Amino acid sequence: MRILETPFAQKLDQRQVLNEYPRPQMVRDSYLNLNGEWDYCISKDEHCCEYQGKILVPFSPEAQLGGINRIVLPDDFLIYHLVVDLPGGFHKGRLILHFGAVDQEAKVYIDETLVKQHLGGFTPFWIDITDHVGGDRFALKVVVKDLTDTSYRQTGKQRIKRGGIFYTPQSGIWQTVWLESVPDVYINDLTILTDFDSLKVGFRVKTNIDCGHIQANIRIRFNEIEVASQPFTGLGVDVLLDGMKPWTPETPNLYDYELRYGEDLLTGYFGMRKFERRADRKGIMRFYLNNRPYFLTGVLDQGYYPEGLLTNPTDEAMIHDIQTMKDYGFNFLRKHIKIEPLRWYYHCDRLGMIVWQDMINGSTSKDVKFHHFLSMLKIHLNDSWHIFFGRRHKQGRDQYLVELEEMLAHLKNITCISTWVPFNESWGQFHALKVEKFVREFDPTRLVDHASGWADQKGGDYHSRHIYFQKIKFPKKKAKKRILALTEFGGFSMRLDEHSYNPDDIFGYKIFESLNELNKAVRELYEKSIYPEIEKGLSVLVYTQLSDIEDEVNGVVTYDRKVEKINKEMMRQINAYMWTIFYNSLL
Repeated sequence: MRILETPFAQKLDQRQVLNEYPRPQMVRDSYLNLNGEWDYCISKDEHCCEYQGKILVPFSPEAQLGGINRIVLPDDFLIYHLVVDLPGGFHKGRLILHFGAVDQEAKVYIDETLVKQHLGGFTPFWIDITDHVGGDRFALKVVVKDLTDTSYRQTGKQRIKRGGIFYTPQSGIWQTVWLESVPDVYINDLTILTDFDSLKVGFRVKTNIDCGHIQANIRIRFNEIEVASQPFTGLGVDVLLDGMKPWTPETPNLYDYELRYGEDLLTGYFGMRKFERRADRKGIMRFYLNNRPYFLTGVLDQGYYPEGLLTNPTDEAMIHDIQTMKDYGFNFLRKHIKIEPLRWYYHCDRLGMIVWQDMINGSTSKDVKFHHFLSMLKIHLNDSWHIFFGRRHKQGRDQYLVELEEMLAHLKNITCISTWVPFNESWGQFHALKVEKFVREFDPTRLVDHASGWADQKGGDYHSRHIYFQKIKFPKKKAKKRILALTEFGGFSMRLDEHSYNPDDIFGYKIFESLNELNKAVRELYEKSIYPEIEKGLSVLVYTQLSDIEDEVNGVVTYDRKVEKINKEMMRQINAYMWTIFYNSLL
């Protein structure tokens, strides 16, 4: 395989690895980043006699930037070790240790004492380690077990035998590890509730201990000008925002807040917006943003990088992907089977990019062709037949729900997320209607694409289809019940050899030999297949995909982000013209 790098890998400072504050909506002034070189060992048991070298955290052993270039197999243990020296004056009362993501099962030790076990390779976890740290120095050890795709656990697109639409596996720590120090009484969870129609924002806090009514105060600013200040006691407050500034992709207005709760001080941001499914004046179901019909044109975004796999090499790399798609005229991204670091969502919030968030897939089934074939025949099996969906193991179904709730809780305050996608193309799907109900009860403010693409159970807010090989056609009558959504299409492929990961193999739904042929085909696809469907009510488009990934060479840009394969000005014109068609269809 060819070694590729994005331009951002060359800017990586190994002394300051992804050092930006990892939680932009809940910031404290105490912050110690633990990324960098850690001792590591890959062993057949979880007791490492001798560390084998250094790994650059948070890059995995399989990633180029990790410095190991070795796949961790299901019978391996991956063991990390770091001696942490706390800066003078850092310890204020309680010490909180945060892990952005560890794939897949992690045991965390402080000075050889087990303090936490966590299962789930894509969701974060934190530990109050105060009672286990005696001074300003302690040893941190993490023992990882990763079964990848040999189990019923959630693995996403990772496969030990990579190829086609599945990619190199990734193990261990792959998001930022960090410490913060907090007062003895501190906020351990914050919910921000935006009520667009009432011009109000609510703050709900949970604390580590119940200690009665603490004096608190909330201050809110817009463009550095204070617009509200309100003292309160208890665990919540609602604030009226006179002259409220809405958030949209075109005007991504964000408010800043400062929340003082006893001795605890948090700062962060939020945006005022409203997402809903509503019928237009003709009775056609539309996606509505801030009480107005809104056309969604976006791309599938899997967030892979050749040098870091699931881990972005720098903050700038994430910004580049989002901004590039905005420059193409797209207004939303479907974050596909990956949960990003919180900074990615922050950049979508501030740059103005709506996000659909997929849950991670898990399944014991290795072949998706069966359900793809059924979808082409418009056959959708009942997903209570677990054997046909790779979900026979109750432990796997139960664990999926645990991690789904963790994802919802983790991302609940993000402004840009409009839609949750619990299942994709039937992979590991089960009881989608019950899962949809669970999601709606947890979060009634967003929409749900309950079974994206295939195995439709006739629920959710979207009549959601993935169409690559057939004629793109939506029955107009379906638009009376759900929003017509083409949630994957295109996937047109063209390999540029010097910018391709695999010189010997190529995967694509339709392959072209030159950039001119590719761009001509993309234009014709929109003009002949998409434009007429918008006139009939099609309101959501997801082109596959943002970048090439390994064997897949169907990206708008190459895997190394060095070449834009689809002409930007052409795509901007297409996106602008689709808005014209959409508006005319509302008249």
